[in-house]
Amino acid sequence: MAVTLVDVAAAAGVSRSTASRALSGSSLISPETRAAVEKAARSLGYRPNRAASALRSNRSHLLGLVMNNLINATFHTIAEVVQKRASAEGFQVLLCITDADPARENDVLAMLGEHGVDGTIVIGSGRSAPASNALLSQGRAVVNLIRSVPGSKATTVLADDLDGARDATAHLVALGHRRIGYIGGTADATSGRERYAGYCAALTDAGIEVDDAIVRKGPFTTEFGAEAVNSLLDGTETMTALYAANHEAVFGILPTLASRGVSVPGELSLICHEDMPWLALWQPAITVVDNGAAQLANLAVDLLFQQINGAAEPDGRTYRIGARLVERASCAAMTNGT
Repeated sequence: MAVTLVDVAAAAGVSRSTASRALSGSSLISPETRAAVEKAARSLGYRPNRAASALRSNRSHLLGLVMNNLINATFHTIAEVVQKRASAEGFQVLLCITDADPARENDVLAMLGEHGVDGTIVIGSGRSAPASNALLSQGRAVVNLIRSVPGSKATTVLADDLDGARDATAHLVALGHRRIGYIGGTADATSGRERYAGYCAALTDAGIEVDDAIVRKGPFTTEFGAEAVNSLLDGTETMTALYAANHEAVFGILPTLASRGVSVPGELSLICHEDMPWLALWQPAITVVDNGAAQLANLAVDLLFQQINGAAEPDGRTYRIGARLVERASCAAMTNGT
């Protein structure tokens, strides 16, 4: 026979209602009682009937997390934070990967609505406003993360990509570089637009004209990174530094530089946007713009739960998390003759 909540309550020596509150994470239950109930539930192999619970409470205790890909290290960090925060609140996460395909993204958002999720965090194509607004109209919480969505009524959390890009480029300028190449994302993405704008702003501030011959923009893929850096190295226009603003492209840029024997920073100073553990372990360690992935995730979860718990309404506001330049060994000052 299936183990019931009554069995768990009896094993823990509490009432059924106390056991129910303890397993749902109620703040009215003491830590000691909660631990006893959870231990009893584990030992008996109890699994709550979420469908029945959802019918009683109008809560599914499910969250949607919609992402473009699992290549991006920032997305990995966000997924880990969301999962931990959700688990602590008694929620499960449905992870959905869309490959940045707007049609697939809209299908996924509709599916999450059909499954009765209480809230969804969307890192998407930026073209899902009708689908996310439909979730809001159903009384479900939505937060857009990393990318803005024109026309969306949902709250949005973004990194400060413009200032981060400006700081990265200004750092290279301060080291004496004037021929600074750029590899970035497409203009339909918030990061693509804002990082390129920051790059241009820093050059303009320094009286340096933007040279399109050493600028490459393309999809957020490893393959584009390899193609872009090969194109820059094979071009007739020289560069002494490179700002890699397309994070997914970095997975193609670094191996290509290594395979072609380009000395970093001897021949080329390099800054990458968005940190990940192995960039600090690369030889040389790579200077990065840290976009605050964990802070982005935590703020998005905070705002999502505020909506779910009725403490806030989605108001279309945009929140920003500051970027930070982390200096390592991949940048060097220009010297005479270089």
